[in-house]
Amino acid sequence: MHLLFATSIVPDGALASGYEIANAAIIAALRRAGARVTVIGFTWPGKPASDPQNTIVLGAVDVRTESASSLQKLAWVAKALLSGLTFASVKLRVVTDSEVQAAVDRAGPFDGYVLNSVQFAGAFESLFGDRPSIFVAHNVEHSSALQNAAAAGGLFQRMLFRREAKLLKVIEARLCRRARFVFTLAEEDRSALGVGSDDRSAMLPLVTCAEPPAQKTLRSIDCDAALIGTWTWQPNRIGLDWFLDKVVPHLRPDFRVRIAGSVPPGVISTHPGVEFVGRVPDAQAFVRSAAVIPLISTSGSGVQLKSIETFELGLPSVATSHSLRGIDHRPVNCIVTDDPVAFAGALEAAATDVRDVDGSAFHRRQMKALDAAIRRGLKKLDPIRQEVFA
Repeated sequence: MHLLFATSIVPDGALASGYEIANAAIIAALRRAGARVTVIGFTWPGKPASDPQNTIVLGAVDVRTESASSLQKLAWVAKALLSGLTFASVKLRVVTDSEVQAAVDRAGPFDGYVLNSVQFAGAFESLFGDRPSIFVAHNVEHSSALQNAAAAGGLFQRMLFRREAKLLKVIEARLCRRARFVFTLAEEDRSALGVGSDDRSAMLPLVTCAEPPAQKTLRSIDCDAALIGTWTWQPNRIGLDWFLDKVVPHLRPDFRVRIAGSVPPGVISTHPGVEFVGRVPDAQAFVRSAAVIPLISTSGSGVQLKSIETFELGLPSVATSHSLRGIDHRPVNCIVTDDPVAFAGALEAAATDVRDVDGSAFHRRQMKALDAAIRRGLKKLDPIRQEVFA
């Protein structure tokens, strides 16, 4: 079976975001199941595709809103309003339908599409109706947009997010209806997208790497807690605000918290132990240097890849219940609470008595469940070849 994996950004091997980590895991699982996978989409500027022999590149785009100029942002908004597309999809309309169609034709004979998230599929939706498809819903995007609207600071931004939510709800429903099967990254998202039946969808348990991370019995602890993420992404920003505003004030003054990653202007903390360290050269080494990992997601949908990575590494953690979306099993050294005071107390207790566990069992369990779910979806895509994916 030959599948065309249609995505906004093609893999470049860097795995710099949760989206890219998830894509790598899904593509690898499709190939383990026996499918030939050709990827089509855009690259980041200056970052070539990691697998050029099996990738069709439509061009280079930078779709990050936070790094765009004010003029570029206004152009995107205007183009979205004039075209009726979502703000996220219009960023990809740097090529025409005919150019994308020509690229699809160059892929050669193939059996179906894997439409990876709503952004690319929404930008070129009319091109993907001629063959059966699987839709991969990384998030319930319309719900995330509504949450972003509620958290937005200005009226214009709230209006844009509400418009995005209205359009996304229609597009997601259409993509799910047309798909032979839908993959989500969290169990709750199946019913939220209207595909809760086992005959229509499955959750994909993810991994962050092909092999279990090497388990290190001794770690050099440089701080009490460490967080890393793209904090300019609104759902992450909402969780960070909750942590800084609600949890941090209950931590003792000498509790050391290091926060890595891009932080929006205006995000500060008066706690003497909080330090914003910006970009770090080695994300895994950074989190390994902390006694405990706070998993602080409070909004959005889909799965939290930082939670999965923390469990694979066997590191102690304190998590909100929302941080465990898409994860059926948590290790014994993960404490779950949504109460800020209890969260702070659990962080202090875990940092005082550091207890790592072997994360390889968690990784193996996730990988086995991922492969089983992928096989279920492929059977629905091509029932004639069911025996191949049994």
